[in-house]
Amino acid sequence: MDANQDDLANPFGMDEDCTNCELCERRERVVHGYGDVGADFLFVGEGPDAAAEAAGVPFGRDEGFGRVLQRLGLRRVDDDPDEPAVANVFLTSLTRCHHPDRPATDAEVGTCEPYLNAEIRMINPEIIVPVGERALAEISAEYTTTPATELDMYEQHGEAIRGRGFELVPMIPPRAATDEQVQTFVERFAALMASDYRQTKGRRER
Repeated sequence: MDANQDDLANPFGMDEDCTNCELCERRERVVHGYGDVGADFLFVGEGPDAAAEAAGVPFGRDEGFGRVLQRLGLRRVDDDPDEPAVANVFLTSLTRCHHPDRPATDAEVGTCEPYLNAEIRMINPEIIVPVGERALAEISAEYTTTPATELDMYEQHGEAIRGRGFELVPMIPPRAATDEQVQTFVERFAALMASDYRQTKGRRER
C-alpha cells in the first residue's frame, strides 16, 4: 500500500473535459478509473453515482464496497474514503459522468466504451469483476463468447467465467446484496486470489 495516492486517480491522463454526450451537461466532474495500473484485479461498475462523483473515485464513498476490498486485502482499513489506499486493484465504470435524474442510455455507455477498453488494454488484468447486471452484460458481450442472456449475476455471483484472455467474476453490488451474498463473494474471491489464477493468462475461450 505504498503507492502515491496522486498517481491513482486517472493515471492514464484521460480527457477530463469530455463533451461527447449529453451526460456532460449535468455532471459536476468526470470520474475516470482509479487505482493500481499494474493490478491483477479490475472492478467495473455501471457508472458514478452522486457520492462517487463528489469523491472523484469510482465506487467512492460506497462503504459496503469498500469493506469488501478491505476484507480481501486490496484496500487499507484506515484510509480516506475520498482517496482510498488500494493495491493490486483498479476501479472503473462503464460511464464516466453522473446524471442526477436517470441512468445512462445505451448510446452514452457506447460513447464511453473507448475509455474502458483503453484501461483494460493498458492494465491487462488477470480478473475482471463486473459489478451489477449492466456491467456484466456489457463486459460479457465484449470479452466472452457467452451470450449475456445466458449469464445470471445472482447465480454466478463470485464464480469465475472464462473470457477472452481474462476470467470474469460477476458481483452483486454490495448495496443490493444480503450479508450472506457479500460473505459468499468474499469467500469465493479470496479462494480465487489464493489459487494460481495467473496460469489462465492469455488463454482464449474456445
